[in-house]
Amino acid sequence: MSVRQRTRRNKDGQECKRWMVDIDYQHPDGRRERIRQIPRVQTRRAAEQLERELLNQLAGGGPRRAEVPLLEDFAKEFVTIYATVNNKPSEVDTKRDVLDQHLVPHFKGLRLDAIDLRKIEAYKASKLGGEKPLSPKTINNHLTVLRKLLDVAVEWKRLSHVPKFKWLKVPKPRFDFFDFDEAERLIAGAAPEWRCMITLGLRTGLRIGELLALRWEDVDLRAAHLNVRQAVARGRIGTPKGGRSREVPLSPQALDALKAHRHLRSKLVFCDPKGELLARGECKWPLWSASRRAGLRQVGWHVLRHTFASHLVMRGVSLKAVQELMGHATIEMTMRYAHLAPSVHREAVALLDGAAAISGRGTLAAP
Repeated sequence: MSVRQRTRRNKDGQECKRWMVDIDYQHPDGRRERIRQIPRVQTRRAAEQLERELLNQLAGGGPRRAEVPLLEDFAKEFVTIYATVNNKPSEVDTKRDVLDQHLVPHFKGLRLDAIDLRKIEAYKASKLGGEKPLSPKTINNHLTVLRKLLDVAVEWKRLSHVPKFKWLKVPKPRFDFFDFDEAERLIAGAAPEWRCMITLGLRTGLRIGELLALRWEDVDLRAAHLNVRQAVARGRIGTPKGGRSREVPLSPQALDALKAHRHLRSKLVFCDPKGELLARGECKWPLWSASRRAGLRQVGWHVLRHTFASHLVMRGVSLKAVQELMGHATIEMTMRYAHLAPSVHREAVALLDGAAAISGRGTLAAP
């Protein structure tokens, strides 16, 4: 009997039952084929109906089911047909790299329907160990690509269902930022030709890719604001992260820095001496040099973005406003800075005394 009900325990320890079909079929030529499928309707009758359909197909008495492709073959279709149409060029490159360097080598020779939970768990274990272990977050990023590939295979009728995925637990990200005095020292320690870019990183919170793609037409010196309309990723200019533009006001310090930096070499605000796009890699050395001259720790450009958000929250700016200025897709991303505003909680509790004061010395008046 190939129809059975399996019982498992979920993460809460509760028993979960589900019907499934598990067929071990031997073809007339001696070749064996095993098919495991779960009916969409979880009843015994639905499972038995699915069993009859599968056996009929295997025996040649009905339409042959499409051959499930190998992962390495479908990965090419996924990148060239799905990703190039639905993702930004930088995202296409990322998906291609994850597939070519990690997923395809590990699952090579396997059909999509052979990639089950056990094999996915084995992939996680192989990436956590080994000579070059990867972080849980990076492994989860790989699994996201695999999950999307399998979702697309189901949509295209190349696969019956997507197996269960279990994500690795990722610790909450920690971030570094400069305090107010350190930020001023960093600006003072910057080389003249890099001072404007470092100032804008601290005073606008733009990502390094957004700084590199910033054009003079995106900057309004009279109205004292700039518009984030594009960004550089993997050497390509595209839309900002999240696909949405945003407007960021310029502080007096940022405005003065831009005025002093004005040039006619290129339409780009920050460029090389020939007016060409700067490479991300060549931007780390001037920042490290500025940090060293200021007597500060060596940091990357994203610390400047964290500093911008942290200073806003510490000055009492609402988290919603910070979210909009940072271009965060969700408020949860901005909440990591909430602990920097302890006065908010004190002021909230202090409001209780205000209500009591209206009715007199700690006793609320009866309505």
